Amino acid sequence: MKTKAIPSQWLIKNGHRMDCNPYMGGAVEARAILEKLACQKQPLADLTTGIYHAGREGRKWVETEEFGVPFLGSTDILKSDLSHLPFISKQQVANNPAFTIHKGWTLITRSGTIGRMAYARPDMDGMACSEHVMRVVPNTNEIPSGYLYAYLNSKFGVPIVVSGTYGSIIQSIEPQHIAALPVPRLGDTIEGAIHRLVEEAAELWGDYQVKLNQATSILFRSAGLQDIQAENWHAQGADLGFTTKLTSQRSLRALNFNSRYLGFVDKIKLTRHRTLGDICSTGLLSRGGRFKRVDADSEHGILLLGQKQAFWSFPIGRWIAPQYAKDEIEVSDETILIASQGTLGEKEVFCRPILATGDWLTYGFSEHFLRVAPSDPNISGAYLFAFLRSEMVFRCLRSMSVGSKQQDIHTGLLSEFPVPIISDTQKDKVEDLVRDAYVAKDLASRNELKAIGLVEQAIEQAAQVKH
Repeated sequence: MKTKAIPSQWLIKNGHRMDCNPYMGGAVEARAILEKLACQKQPLADLTTGIYHAGREGRKWVETEEFGVPFLGSTDILKSDLSHLPFISKQQVANNPAFTIHKGWTLITRSGTIGRMAYARPDMDGMACSEHVMRVVPNTNEIPSGYLYAYLNSKFGVPIVVSGTYGSIIQSIEPQHIAALPVPRLGDTIEGAIHRLVEEAAELWGDYQVKLNQATSILFRSAGLQDIQAENWHAQGADLGFTTKLTSQRSLRALNFNSRYLGFVDKIKLTRHRTLGDICSTGLLSRGGRFKRVDADSEHGILLLGQKQAFWSFPIGRWIAPQYAKDEIEVSDETILIASQGTLGEKEVFCRPILATGDWLTYGFSEHFLRVAPSDPNISGAYLFAFLRSEMVFRCLRSMSVGSKQQDIHTGLLSEFPVPIISDTQKDKVEDLVRDAYVAKDLASRNELKAIGLVEQAIEQAAQVKH
């Protein structure tokens, strides 16, 4: 239980509001600091051309990009890799243009978990977005879009946004709840510098996405293969009424022998290849061990990431004491982490991989990730990741599922899975693209955090706040 003593003046200023949220969340303190600023402060509504969401309506899903628009859910706006989004009908988006988002907008989750934000980057431009996400459309003649985002996502903006929530079980906010939010104007020099950092970050996120997709494309093309889209898998129809001859008793589940999966495996086996188990023979191809979670502060702990948050651009985890955890919560450079527990829903991350490298090596990872680390020096984690992130491999991994409600990956089938081996020249290109992508990813997140830090520092200095 959290407790906090507050001045009675706060109650008076907030209309004798008695619920604890605005007082515990820091909104009152943020407003008090903003009031001390001598600079001009403008209501958010005066600096935008719109604050809105798409409104509630049933979604019409389609299978292909020919008839659809990539659709971002409230969690998707937080993801770093946007390669595997579902499609919503183009006709529905045309009938309700409020679904469409554009680069430079600030996106705010407004239902369920309130106040998580993203800056719409170039590759999001023209995508459709959920009604559970509020769009803050900056008037760029009045304020730099990057500065507005950095302020709203700062420790001064977020608490005020969140303080407007209403509801009991499922909390929400509406545009009118943040329209009067005060935005301090810090001058063209500071605002311009912050805006440039956010814009550079957005461009780098786009570079990250492009280079990852290029790496996977080059790998498949060099191997004489072609990756698939989700619709290619579904278009083959359900696997009904097939027979197979079992050569062992390790699995009796029909899913593990479906013709679509075995067809892809046969195609890969026609190329020069090695099995995943052979590549990782003295490396890693196993789940992490279970361990006790003992909470710790950030100074003495390690940030532990679960399957959901590990796919976000800025993961939110739990700080735990590393001495009570298994050694394998920390991983070596270019270890691939596959979400290995979950359900078979199309939007679930089960069987999607991430690559641990760069800044992410400072984090810990839960036991729900399958660790994949090649032991052969000729096969790098970067190369293997470019293959494992493909849609074809995702569908194959899903076909290796075992379990009832919560699925796991059958490690025996996984160890026999073929991996195409391409020429050294092409392999080097793939590795370079993946590594360059992750350099861009790290720099993007650093720039964005630096921009937010500059906002907070400027406001604190202007208000003469002492730590």
